[in-house]
Amino acid sequence: MSQQVSTTVSATATKEILKESARRRTFAVISHPDAGKSTLTEALALHARVIGTAGATNGKENRRETVSDWMQMEKDRGISISSTALQFAYRDTVINLLDTPGHADFSEDTYRVLAAVDCAVMLVDAAKGLETQTMKLFEVCRARNLPIITVINKWDRPGLDPLALMDEITERTGLAPMPLTWAIGIAGDFRGVWDLQKDEYVHFERQNSGASLAKEEHFTPEQALEREGDAWTDSLDEAELVIDGREFDRDAFLDAKATPILFSSAALNFGVKQILDALVDLAPSAGPREDKDGGLRPVEAPFSGFVFKVQAGMNRAHRDHVAFIRVCSGIFERGMVVTHSNTGKTFATKYAQHLFGREREVIDQAYPGDVVGLVNASALRVGDSLYVEEPVEYPPIPFFSPEHFRVARSQDPSRYKQFRRGIDQLEHEGIIQVLRSDRRGDQAPVLAAVGPMQFEVVEDRMTQDFNAPMRYEQLSYSLARLTSAGAAEILSNVHGAEVLVRTDGAFVAVFNDIWALRRVEKNHPEVPLAVIGTESPNSRGY
Repeated sequence: MSQQVSTTVSATATKEILKESARRRTFAVISHPDAGKSTLTEALALHARVIGTAGATNGKENRRETVSDWMQMEKDRGISISSTALQFAYRDTVINLLDTPGHADFSEDTYRVLAAVDCAVMLVDAAKGLETQTMKLFEVCRARNLPIITVINKWDRPGLDPLALMDEITERTGLAPMPLTWAIGIAGDFRGVWDLQKDEYVHFERQNSGASLAKEEHFTPEQALEREGDAWTDSLDEAELVIDGREFDRDAFLDAKATPILFSSAALNFGVKQILDALVDLAPSAGPREDKDGGLRPVEAPFSGFVFKVQAGMNRAHRDHVAFIRVCSGIFERGMVVTHSNTGKTFATKYAQHLFGREREVIDQAYPGDVVGLVNASALRVGDSLYVEEPVEYPPIPFFSPEHFRVARSQDPSRYKQFRRGIDQLEHEGIIQVLRSDRRGDQAPVLAAVGPMQFEVVEDRMTQDFNAPMRYEQLSYSLARLTSAGAAEILSNVHGAEVLVRTDGAFVAVFNDIWALRRVEKNHPEVPLAVIGTESPNSRGY
């Protein structure tokens, strides 16, 4: 009898998991800095009616705080420094939106986020086209075979010709553009969009400087022609050149061979509802997840997930830190005992929360595709896998190769404990890579970064969060390679080179420039040198 009940419960749970995972859309917004990512995030939340007023206004001098930018440096500079998870409902769908830093200095954080999503929205500035950082992020998406929805943003401002933008997307990404909406009116004269799926004209009217939902009016093509005249016919002629008689191919989108195109002005809330609808109707739901060995973990398997981000300082009153978990399979239930795959140890998930920017609420259950914040799970690091019943380990998230190096020292020797604790915490979060050596001692760790702005974040966090003001000493190194313990003695007498030990135990050789690296490769071929990023975050040595 008990066996029959257990089977029934299992079948019921499986049905629930499949239903709920099919409702999830988990995606990241990626772009070059200042293309409008955080503004679009606000606009999406506004259209889903989970906030009452958009936080971004037209000029950054008038910028209100956005729900996704919560660090003081983000508010002061008007840029995203840290990725943020927002969850809200739209139609009958659960949206898990991960806002990412656009600045190249924070590429590591963006890369981790892209490991946790099923789709990406690539935001393109209408006046600038595909910029450097946009293309770098696109290459990461291509390596992960992530489907991409492309949004041409800021169409309310003067910009490039739409056909030129389509050509650039085709030539530089290799993706076939498939318009879902097409702007009516040239860049700078944004009147509305032609919704190709519904074959109707959606006219937008600005409301309250863009802080409120734009008014929409819907017209048939005949009414649109009468209303807009040449602007309507010219736009349709352009769109037809891109479509060229082809029908929208969702399979090509899901296979990352084509990209849906939508036009918008996130600051004015023009075209934003259409983006949400495209995500619900076209973006992939949570599906089977590939493990480290290339197998697929079905969504209906027992709970599993992995850590893609660790963040402290979100709640200054409690000084806690949060491990962000992407749920990959099964049902997450608050209080459940999970196994940490790296150590084999178990722990109870007492403090589990959903996050909406900095705001939190306790969560009792979560499903594949959801992001769960585990509070004060101090043993967890980026890339760690968790599971119940059936063991699984997901692919590691590799380090990026640092290009900037500075020695960190406490300004006040009496606050060395706070200094040490702060450096350890920021390394734990993945804000910075920490390298040490016997020669320099533990009081002078070397901080290694992808971009120099990471040092500013460290300095700000050390002062604000840990009350441990610090100072830097510039180092001339600009290249790093993984090496072995035996290389330390060999390179100790080589000008422009040094071997340091990363916190995870890996030996890292650093060099002044490419010429110093090449001298070592020529004169010491026995020294192993591997590009950072090809190893597991938990590797030890070469």
